[in-house]
Amino acid sequence: MTSAAQSANSNAKQAARSRPVKIAARVGILAYGITHLLIGGLALQVAFGQGGEQADQTGAFQALAQQPYGPPLLWVLAIGFVAAAVWRAELAIWGYGYVSVRSKYLRKKIVSGVKAVIFVALAILAGTTAAGGSGGGGGQQEATAGVFGLPGGQFIVGLIGLVVLAVGVVKVVEGYQKKFLEEMDAPSDARARTVLERVGQIGNVAKGVSIGLIGVLLVVAAIRFRPEEATGLDAALKGLAAQPYGPYLLIAVALGLVSYGVFCFFDARYHRV
Repeated sequence: MTSAAQSANSNAKQAARSRPVKIAARVGILAYGITHLLIGGLALQVAFGQGGEQADQTGAFQALAQQPYGPPLLWVLAIGFVAAAVWRAELAIWGYGYVSVRSKYLRKKIVSGVKAVIFVALAILAGTTAAGGSGGGGGQQEATAGVFGLPGGQFIVGLIGLVVLAVGVVKVVEGYQKKFLEEMDAPSDARARTVLERVGQIGNVAKGVSIGLIGVLLVVAAIRFRPEEATGLDAALKGLAAQPYGPYLLIAVALGLVSYGVFCFFDARYHRV
């Protein structure tokens, strides 16, 4: 049994590190960039008072599905997301042996595990939308309402919100400090590297801000005991637009999300896969 388990583990590890999976993982990173370009575009429409679609992954995929060749492209994105999930799962299980600091080693593994789950969710969402489904835009609200119904649910939602907010703050700090370069083989050309660094800084900071906004929504929903207010990125961006000077702030965040999408194009090329 031990030998069989070791053999299965070795085969799984070898498959996860195969060249086709690595190539498809880069497609997944590219797909992640396209998703953020679409979200940034939808957020800009909201800022200018023109958007009726959801300014999140669901709205992005639904907008893409309405275009010529949209559904086939969504299936390509879904396959890329699956490959990226396999790659991130491989890193979470077997990766980062080169990291000597244990706390950093564990943090990288946890982050890769979370990203694997995110890519799986994106693959399901893209595939469902391509097949003609609605994409399940109300899933987060339903999940939050379910947590509110648990003993201590209000406290749990508030705690989750604080964790999400902390993740957003960490993303902002790491983006500003260019931590993303640690897992990339950056180009040697000085001009290309400078462009990568600036786009990566702007994009990662904006991504952190968008994550932080979701955390704020969760905390506010917990304080008010209103699960309908914890509805994800779409509600966060539209809530931002409703504030004084909100449209201007939303434009900045939207352009930052577009920058993050462009950064993902660089990441697909230069990330160590």
